[in-house]
Amino acid sequence: MTADNFQRTDDTFRNLSAASRPPAFTAACDDPAAFAVPFAFDAPFDRTGTGSSKWARATAPGVIPMGLADMDLPGPPAVAEALERRARHRAYGYTVCDPAGRTLVADWYRTRHGAEVDPDWVLLLPCGPRTALRHLLETVRTDAAQPQPPVLFPTPEWGGFAQLCRAAGLPYRELPLPLGPDGYRLPRGPFAGPASAVLLSNPHNPSGTVWPPGRLRSLAEYAAEADALLVSDEVHGDLTHPGRAHPVAVTTVEPALRRRVVTLNSVGKTFNCSGIPSSFALVPDPGLRARLTDTLAGYGLWEGGLLEQTVQRAALAEGGPWLDALLAHLAAARTRLTDRLGPAVRSTPHASYLLWLDAAALGLPPATARAALLERCGLEASDGAEFGPGGTGSLRLDYALPGPVLDTVLERLDRL
Repeated sequence: MTADNFQRTDDTFRNLSAASRPPAFTAACDDPAAFAVPFAFDAPFDRTGTGSSKWARATAPGVIPMGLADMDLPGPPAVAEALERRARHRAYGYTVCDPAGRTLVADWYRTRHGAEVDPDWVLLLPCGPRTALRHLLETVRTDAAQPQPPVLFPTPEWGGFAQLCRAAGLPYRELPLPLGPDGYRLPRGPFAGPASAVLLSNPHNPSGTVWPPGRLRSLAEYAAEADALLVSDEVHGDLTHPGRAHPVAVTTVEPALRRRVVTLNSVGKTFNCSGIPSSFALVPDPGLRARLTDTLAGYGLWEGGLLEQTVQRAALAEGGPWLDALLAHLAAARTRLTDRLGPAVRSTPHASYLLWLDAAALGLPPATARAALLERCGLEASDGAEFGPGGTGSLRLDYALPGPVLDTVLERLDRL
């Protein structure tokens, strides 16, 4: 941050998780005309007083946080209405799992992705995908008396995989992702020796790459040869941009290998409601489903959940039109940014709202790129080093922003 007029000019975008609301922003957000456009993705969106983790990263006035994968866009009206209706019934006790929720998940996959998911595969979990993955790793752990085969996952990759393996006391090995002219490619096998599990973000986090179905099938074969479970984290899968198809791992692999594959997903990223943790796991193997259910119960977690089920039902049953409008908004924002940043984009994203950038191509020092971008442009990003050895010298930006904020981001990038 350099000059005082920098902060004055951009006062609208100060830390909106603080208690005070900038007057200009408050006026814009309180104007009913601002929300006249369906879903209001181009209207100001004030997160004041919501305890936003993303905006807590804006450590100085005027900073626009773009590091955390969290959308600065209003969620689906259907979810808000469902929560309001349920809150009016003042019975907030224990709830059982609604079996119709499994069919709703299967219907979602059929209509959105053309994927045939058996409702019996579905586990409806009252925890986020990160927690679900942690328990899944516990479930596939071998006898403690035997050496534990490593967990494998690519790099660069979402840093949570490494963190969860360390927390579970599981050895892991990172597999470098080859980067070519068309972006990243999945590593080729076979793998060296046995493995406990192969973890994959599908689509890729941080680059937004949609993995080709053939490559997923090959990866499932390599995992099976290593006697490993392939776990496909698909929390960004419903955010595939128009013109692209998302390959759902459990239905993309060869039928003979489905029992060795799990897909994890959630309405959290898709419908911008991660603050109410929930997820669903697609587990074709009935034995693995039973073991995972037992593992969860040991930590006091069972299928269902009052708020979780309320949000899931509303999002999957009524959120389709909102999601279609969101994807058009994200694709347009992606195009504006990739056109502006050109060769600095390591891999053009075709899903989600994440942009993976080469710091050196931006004219930033690779070792201190995050701090340099913050200083020069007032934009907070994720440091690529958080995504493993393959992420060094990179930055990740979240572009799920209202139109006026994206305009400001583009103006600030001219300072590079």
